[in-house]
Amino acid sequence: MIDLKLMRQYVVVAETLNFRKAAQRLNMSQPPLSVAIRRLEECLGVQLLQRSTRSTQLTAAGVVFLAEARQTLLQAERACEMARRSAAGMLGTIRLGFVDSVVDGLLPALLRRYQAANPNVDIQLQEATPPEQLEGLRNDRLDVGILVLPVIEPGNIQIEPLFEDRMIAVLPQDHPLAEQTSIDLAALADQPWILFAPHHGPGMHSHILMACASAGFTPRVVQQPRQMQTTAALVAGGMGVALMPQRYARRQPGRLACRELTGPGTPVAYVLALAYRELSPCAQSLREVIMELVQSPAFTQSSAES
Repeated sequence: MIDLKLMRQYVVVAETLNFRKAAQRLNMSQPPLSVAIRRLEECLGVQLLQRSTRSTQLTAAGVVFLAEARQTLLQAERACEMARRSAAGMLGTIRLGFVDSVVDGLLPALLRRYQAANPNVDIQLQEATPPEQLEGLRNDRLDVGILVLPVIEPGNIQIEPLFEDRMIAVLPQDHPLAEQTSIDLAALADQPWILFAPHHGPGMHSHILMACASAGFTPRVVQQPRQMQTTAALVAGGMGVALMPQRYARRQPGRLACRELTGPGTPVAYVLALAYRELSPCAQSLREVIMELVQSPAFTQSSAES
């Protein structure tokens, strides 16, 4: 195996065709450089240079070796650079799971900011419920998850809260309760509810049921959609009422009547969190970007205005 150092020395000699000038460029004395080139020729078993007292010229083999040596050195430099970029989280792949409530807000902002700074990182997205994300993290099918708290038995999964939202009531626009500026949670006791199934998010599902219990009732669930977008469509279609995080619900203009909740059992918190087992350099850089994003004035201001 030929030392890259020998290749670099040969390239400088071949470019200058002068051992004295080459030695100066390499910051070394001339005799060791001559020895190095002879050692390279012996290793290859071919003559690369034709030397005389008056000039140094490349042989045919020397011309070919110069071109290949340049390519090899460029590739070696690229390999080193790619390794450094990978270690810095600027190159690689992230498998990101997310709940659908972030599709209209946090996720697009995160992707724009992260990919602008890390164009060589491939982000593979997967919409998944909190239990599905935890399973994906445990089985190494996901690197990072954005999910809703609380989660049941996270085990060895690290959970980092991102920000807290609140649930609000969403109703068809022509619903009688929509005439009110705010709604007591207990006023929804006799309404048909649209609520995701327990296995799609046992922690949040239990949280909602506990809030309703504090208000003195158990919701009468008539539909159990998986996705929040479907929930919004069912509410808009007059199938029932629902609770939604206000940041998501207020991004559905013209479809829903959104009202603040009051009374026993409220407020009902909706907390998004980052979940991971171990952070690769790429995942660590994603974590840093999302933390900067949720703490930025633009994000916190939009949350307060909502």
